Amino acid sequence: MKPRKLTLKDKPVFSKYLGLSRHQLSYFSFENIYIWKKLYAISWLEIKDNLCVFFQDNLGCFLYLPPLGKKIRPETVKEAFRIMDQLNPHPEISRIDNAEEKEIVFYQRLGYVARGKYPEYLCARAEQAELKGNKFKSKRASYNYFIKHYKFSILPFNLRDKGACLKLYHSWMEKRRALNQDVVYQGMLKDSLSCLEVLLKDYRQLGIVGRIVKVGGKIKAFTFGFRLNREIFCILYEITDLSVKGLAQFIFRQFCAQLAQYKYINIMDDSGLENLRKVKLSYHPARFIPAYIITRRNS
Repeated sequence: MKPRKLTLKDKPVFSKYLGLSRHQLSYFSFENIYIWKKLYAISWLEIKDNLCVFFQDNLGCFLYLPPLGKKIRPETVKEAFRIMDQLNPHPEISRIDNAEEKEIVFYQRLGYVARGKYPEYLCARAEQAELKGNKFKSKRASYNYFIKHYKFSILPFNLRDKGACLKLYHSWMEKRRALNQDVVYQGMLKDSLSCLEVLLKDYRQLGIVGRIVKVGGKIKAFTFGFRLNREIFCILYEITDLSVKGLAQFIFRQFCAQLAQYKYINIMDDSGLENLRKVKLSYHPARFIPAYIITRRNS
């Protein structure tokens, strides 16, 4: 059976499989799979009651997630690797990305190797909405500076804001590029733009939640995220005009305050970049969520 190309119409199928287990990693969501479609050829296949999601580019093919289902079958894993091997120039490229900690023993018993990748940061939502205590002193000061010195409004994202948000991202990206010459970081900025373009194009169908902040009548910040489960909301984007002091702290706090039905906010990983790590640690996450890459022993 040949893998099928991913479309928006496939969301109900993915929702069924993703809903069979409680996940904490942001990767386990249709939204965070679909937005990569400009950078990868994304396809999926049901193998023995498991859903397999394949990502392919000019370097090769891999499983973006472990096979999904009530029970992962060894035959499914074997077949998935066989499919990847057919598409890859070298079998060492074949792998399973973004495996959860609870699955590691299963793969090890099958003879596979689990290697840790960058964990995601999980924050207690109420803490971010309240910013109480000494550990949030600097965040609170930045927030207070913004509300004291700027005339602002925070509003739900509307599709008519699309152009202004893309313009703001380009401006933000150029400033970030000038501040950090790291090749990996520069590539991430471009990839993030491609994902943002997909998100904005199919915003309504994806069910993304967005907010914008206007300062002096102009959009100076936006944030987008999605519901992972009844306890966790994931923040995909938070982009601000870097010249507006306290704006980043303001939009994050306000968004967290408006997401009162959730216990936690997942603010993604740091991709191994020191500057991102410092920023994410400054929010004093409640815990880190491990993620793993599954390969064959000789890879």
